[in-house]
Amino acid sequence: MHFILAGLLALGALLDLILGISFFIDPAKAGSDFGLHSPTPMGLSAMRGDFTAFFWVAAISMGIGAWKRRGDVLWPALALFAIAFTGRLVNLVVVGDYDGWWQPMTVEALHVIVIALAIQVFPFGGISPADPV
Repeated sequence: MHFILAGLLALGALLDLILGISFFIDPAKAGSDFGLHSPTPMGLSAMRGDFTAFFWVAAISMGIGAWKRRGDVLWPALALFAIAFTGRLVNLVVVGDYDGWWQPMTVEALHVIVIALAIQVFPFGGISPADPV
């Protein structure tokens, strides 16, 4: 179970790292993949800073959690994706659906499920029997 969760966390961390890099390098292109468009430098700056931070903090948290098999370092990533999922759910109820609405929510829900399971299974700051030392 430790090995499977660590692998899933590592895959999620890699995905988030790549998404963060894409927002850092070309926020206009990455933003368009998320349905965002900003013709102003201020908007591009917000996308570059905020989205990069979101995905890199999640990637670092999940990467360390996967490598060290520690549940305590996964809380930041869990909070980020749980809040993102909740925001999308509220938007779905208040505004309604749109083409492909379920795709980002599925990715966020999978993040939440895997991270929450890992928090339950991995020890908190202790030594895991599956820790690669």
